[in-house]
Amino acid sequence: MNSASLALKSLGNRKTTAILTIFSIAVSVALLLGVERVRVEAKNSFTSTISGTDLIVGARSSSINLLLYSVFHIGNATNNITWQTYEELSANPAVSWTVPIALGDSHQGYRVVGTTQGMFDHYRYANDQPLSFKAGKSFDDLYDAVIGAEIALALGYSVGQPITLSHGVEAASLQEHDDKPFIITGILEPTGTPMDRVIMISLEGIEALHIDWANGAPPIPGFNVSADSARQMNLQPSSITAYFVGLKSRVAAFRYQRMINDYRQEALSAILPGVALQELWRLIGSAEKALLVVSIMVVLAGLIGMLTTILTSLNERRREMAILRSVGARPGHIFALMVSESLIYAIAGTALGFALQYGLLFALQPSLQQYFGFYLAITAPGTVEWLIAGLVVCSATVLGVIPAWRAYRNSLADGLTVRL
Repeated sequence: MNSASLALKSLGNRKTTAILTIFSIAVSVALLLGVERVRVEAKNSFTSTISGTDLIVGARSSSINLLLYSVFHIGNATNNITWQTYEELSANPAVSWTVPIALGDSHQGYRVVGTTQGMFDHYRYANDQPLSFKAGKSFDDLYDAVIGAEIALALGYSVGQPITLSHGVEAASLQEHDDKPFIITGILEPTGTPMDRVIMISLEGIEALHIDWANGAPPIPGFNVSADSARQMNLQPSSITAYFVGLKSRVAAFRYQRMINDYRQEALSAILPGVALQELWRLIGSAEKALLVVSIMVVLAGLIGMLTTILTSLNERRREMAILRSVGARPGHIFALMVSESLIYAIAGTALGFALQYGLLFALQPSLQQYFGFYLAITAPGTVEWLIAGLVVCSATVLGVIPAWRAYRNSLADGLTVRL
């Protein structure tokens, strides 16, 4: 009988201890594999927040600041871009399309983004996925609004519901645009991007909100412009916050970027969103590394638990080892038996860990997508996951040498001696 089959029979006599040990290893491995999967998907989701856009243009600032306020809607621009400059730069022969955005207002802490229909035509995220509607449609009227999936879920909004926008970005604003309510005409599907947390209206809608405001001050009572009167006025924007650029050829990206950065009429910056996203991830990616370290420690704790279990059982199994020696088993056979047990623990625990991981993925994926907009791809184990499994098995085998060596050293006489 070889060492593996003998080890299986030995473990069969200690089912409860063996099952608990295997389960502890499985939980540790599932946690490590799960953290690795979430880490990879989170990075992919983050770096794919915006795709298909060649450049983002805004007022002169750092690339990360421009990325934060234009894509993540965090913070504010250092300045605006005049509408005349936007039209001039958009008319460049290298440009295929542009999507302007205007920031400034909010609703219960969620940012309002003024934009055009081009946002729904050209904005892409993840693997070139367009924005799609869970309910309703895009804005058509001056006072139409499209909201992200997270807003609809958090505030319980539905299509056709009126909302009042607030001046500024504070969650509890004292200055409401209650004279010009908007109607929700569309709710976006979850994207796992900042688009889940924005309210989009037309650029003309942004102008209508502030048509009777002067230098950020609310209108004087009796001199405000009603919602219907605003429809009759010239609502062409005087400025925008930033704009997204799609070029006819990506080869022209650096040439257009250099032209923007050297533009003399206004101090502007043009950034490559992919490069800026990678820079931002390097700044905030330390948290996922810390989580990965913690998971590795959990796996080590599981393996040490296995080692403790085997070592603890050695004293109880000295007679078993002595009997094996008495029927012809050589010390090398005892050594191989103990190593085989560690290997069986590791292989069974790792296999169960993979099963637990995929079970959790299938169970949690719909909820994560629906409520958090975070998509976890369910794919076959990758190179890193197989490497993790191999390292766990190898580590368990190396740790198994410790009890194997102790069993090897136990003498036949020590095992047969009855201690009172």
